[in-house]
Amino acid sequence: MEFIENTPEISREKIESRIESIQEKKPSGEEQKEILRKIISLIDLTTLNGNDTKHKVRSLCQKAIEIEDPSLNIPKVAAVCVYPNFSSLVSKNLQGSGVKTAVVATGFPGGQTFSEVKLLEVDKAVHAGAEEIDMVISRGLFLEGEYKEVFDEIKAVKNACGHAHLKVILETGELENLTQVYQASKLAMEAGADFIKTSTGKIKPAATETAFLVMTDAIKEHYKKTGIKTGIKPAGGISDAETALHFYTIIRENLGNEWLNNDLFRIGASRLLDNLIGILKAK
Repeated sequence: MEFIENTPEISREKIESRIESIQEKKPSGEEQKEILRKIISLIDLTTLNGNDTKHKVRSLCQKAIEIEDPSLNIPKVAAVCVYPNFSSLVSKNLQGSGVKTAVVATGFPGGQTFSEVKLLEVDKAVHAGAEEIDMVISRGLFLEGEYKEVFDEIKAVKNACGHAHLKVILETGELENLTQVYQASKLAMEAGADFIKTSTGKIKPAATETAFLVMTDAIKEHYKKTGIKTGIKPAGGISDAETALHFYTIIRENLGNEWLNNDLFRIGASRLLDNLIGILKAK
């Protein structure tokens, strides 16, 4: 694939230098307070544990809706993200709220299963009410250089999504370098991803600023080439306001204000919401 093969090597040193410059522009004071409110509206409130129960998932849905507080100008979150077997339960509990039903799929988190199983999982999740699918790429195939096979699988999943939006998880912590992060980002977008996402949150490192900046570079290039705006989602380890602000600032400085909404920017998190609410209520 030409767009993979022609990717120049990306220098980690240069990316880290750019991050330092970007973070000097991190918001503070009253501006920061308003941005923390906005960040709440970007959250995919997530539970992805083997011991998840119907009761736990219902409680998460209730929290996602009831967090809205007009007196403090606190909005609802963007989505609730769960395993696919909870698609119907989440869809019913969020009905009419404006909060989306998102599910992980395609053999999350490893992606090591049959393509037919992946497509069936996506199809069943969408028919059960999922409005957004977070799929994992086959990292093993990507690392072996089987780019067309990875591309074709993403494209097939996109077709199986129907009306649902597709977020493609690169699992950047399992890629070998930042050049591969850029290549995987381009491949996912060329195959039809509505969003590209850093991580499953199941390995370390999860979301890193270096990988995230490279992903925004790929989005910018894809937008210049096609006119299509692709969304982006960091996930894994984003549990406090300071960390969330770092990712927000990278988006603002590298992609611009057009990306600062939950149609194009999400943050996958389970603990971040409580941290932000605590800060806002204390001020």
